[in-house]
Amino acid sequence: MNVNLPTLVILIVLAAVVGLVIFKLIRDKKKGKHSCGCDCGSCSGCHFSQTGSRR
Repeated sequence: MNVNLPTLVILIVLAAVVGLVIFKLIRDKKKGKHSCGCDCGSCSGCHFSQTGSRR
C-alpha cells in the first residue's frame, strides 16, 4: 500500500477531530447536557413548546 504523506496527515487529523467530537458527545451525555431529549414539553428551545401545538 503506497500512501503519500499529505494524505496520511489529513487522515490522522480527521480521525482526531472525529474522536474528539465523539468524546465530547459522550462526556456531555454523561453530565446530562444535551440539546433535546425528544420531550418538547420540557425543551425551552423547541418551537413546539412556544406555540403549544405540534402542527
